[in-house]
Amino acid sequence: MRKSAAVLCHDKRSLQILESALEQLDIGLMNCRSQKEALEMVMSGDCSTLIVDFDLPGAEEAIRMASLLPPTQKPVLLAVASRAWPGTGQAFQSGASRILYRPLEPELVREALKASKKALKGNRRKSTRYEVKTLVYLELEHGTLAGVSIDIGEQGLALQATEAVPMNSNLAFRCVLPGTDVTLHGFADVIWASDQGRAGLFFSKLPSASRKHLKQWLGKRGNHKHAVRDLLPPEDAHVAFATGEEEVVTEAQ
Repeated sequence: MRKSAAVLCHDKRSLQILESALEQLDIGLMNCRSQKEALEMVMSGDCSTLIVDFDLPGAEEAIRMASLLPPTQKPVLLAVASRAWPGTGQAFQSGASRILYRPLEPELVREALKASKKALKGNRRKSTRYEVKTLVYLELEHGTLAGVSIDIGEQGLALQATEAVPMNSNLAFRCVLPGTDVTLHGFADVIWASDQGRAGLFFSKLPSASRKHLKQWLGKRGNHKHAVRDLLPPEDAHVAFATGEEEVVTEAQ
């Protein structure tokens, strides 16, 4: 199967050069219209490379979210920017492995892709096997916060976001069950959260259809149907309350 690259860039000249360079490496360019589309393409496993124009809104978050993925699922992450762009350190801090400066040069693009791909393969060989992750969207008062799932159980889920998750109850959420086209949606209570963006959510309201799909998904994968309370929060987590008969404790994993 031919490999693909998710590209979030609206500059026509840059797109032409990227497409040509990718074509020579037998990689197809998948032009994304939004940050959300690019991230969902990465999460679905449909691309091995993510190239983002850092002049676009939400570009940094797209790279940062993709960088949270485990080595077995993480794509090559490249940033495109103008030479006068001041945020070089910002791009690397967000997780980009290379910065491609405009005007793009085909040979430099190919070299960056080859070098990043080689480094990524080395990291994957050293890593253990991880389950496929998925994007989780939380609806907050100031807008939508995206995170990457750490674990999903019948009673809740744990995630890693790019910023701290507020300790709210009945928080609307949605996510696609990994490996399917089924969207899980409902409401959840944040039962613990850390300053580094990790959080545990307990499903407070889950539609019967979503719960049925979740049970079927867990059953097919032989997952333990544990609650989020069994996922011990890190030491820096803020704990909201106890769920069920056991209290949530703040112990390191």
